[in-house]
Amino acid sequence: MIHSAPFVANEDESKVPNYTLPDPLEGRDGKPVKNSKEWEKTRRPEILAIFEAEMFGKTPSDTHLKVRSSVKSREPVFGGLGIRELVEIEVRHGTARKVIELLVYLPTEKRHAPVFLGLNFSGNHTVQNDPGIPIPKSWVPESKAGDVLDHQATEKGRGKESSRWPVESILKKGFGVATIYYGDIEPDHKEGFKTGIRSFFPAVAPEDWSAIGVWSWGLSRAVDYLEKNPKVDARNILVIGHSRLGKAALWAGALDQRFAMVFSNNSGEGGAAISRRCFGETVERINTSFPHWFSGKFKQYNLKEQSMPMDQHMLIALMAPRPVYIASASEDLWADPKGEFLSGKHAGPVYALFGKEGVEVSEMPTINAPVGKTIGYHLRQGKHDITPYDWDQYMDFAQRHGAIQTGAPRPNQ
Repeated sequence: MIHSAPFVANEDESKVPNYTLPDPLEGRDGKPVKNSKEWEKTRRPEILAIFEAEMFGKTPSDTHLKVRSSVKSREPVFGGLGIRELVEIEVRHGTARKVIELLVYLPTEKRHAPVFLGLNFSGNHTVQNDPGIPIPKSWVPESKAGDVLDHQATEKGRGKESSRWPVESILKKGFGVATIYYGDIEPDHKEGFKTGIRSFFPAVAPEDWSAIGVWSWGLSRAVDYLEKNPKVDARNILVIGHSRLGKAALWAGALDQRFAMVFSNNSGEGGAAISRRCFGETVERINTSFPHWFSGKFKQYNLKEQSMPMDQHMLIALMAPRPVYIASASEDLWADPKGEFLSGKHAGPVYALFGKEGVEVSEMPTINAPVGKTIGYHLRQGKHDITPYDWDQYMDFAQRHGAIQTGAPRPNQ
């Protein structure tokens, strides 16, 4: 019997292969894209279709679904600093029913607050040590901390992810924050499609619409609620994600232009990192470990990154002209920090079509030295995580780009 050799990640820059990136400003017909109108009319749809066909799958029509949002509770928190909303997003298909629980925090004093929206890994109850937040009933991955029993979350996990969600600090700066446990949308395993949202699309093969695509769909359903909330600035809903959920945030931002800004934290392979660099996690490795994250067609690029018709700088470019921020961690070589920076850098020419400045530096910055204008980037000291330092940079960036209004509040549409 022949056994394949165990995967060994390349973490040596001298071993990065020579590569040529596809030009985001060269159309499929070989003609250059000369201005923002040509980008919006022709090239952007081309690139979006490439990612749909080759990587994430195409989001099917959901007109056969009935989706309804309702507020289950609204309570003051943090001594009156904020309001906590528990929202139920109900999805129905015939007699089948699925509930996605959305947790929302809004600053009390803000009439129209910008809101960071992102998915969480282990349940809404892990975001804050608050007994008022329900424990999810959905499938949850096993945990070394012993807070998950038979794939069900328990009381022991309450507040365990609070360092990743500094809600009180976010509220003090005038922002709201909203989150969904991603397993409420679809469980994160290769057969999750059988019980997740994809089960409501029986005509769609699971390999034709990826788990990341489904999680992104769920983020947009949260926007459907938030943009109607009178305390939310509907024009400043900001999508954010860490690690695999950073990949989902980027794809959601590409698909749904209602997101005013996009924040990718340590999203790595399949997120912000250039695949052709073959540094850290690779296409083959991610497709082997997590075959459900991407579409079936993405597997054809295992060990063949150079043949891809796209790379991740083109995913970043799909956000243009909206502000986008990419963050890496110095010890997170698996996610290829330099590759994440280069995606931002090489998306710059697309932003230039709109008269926008990108990262505006030619070389990767030093640790804890944020750079960039409309494309922001920083390399944080430390490991694979999202920390208060990261959040401070994101809030400062969002404020620089007008998320916090100093004049009259923007009305919701």
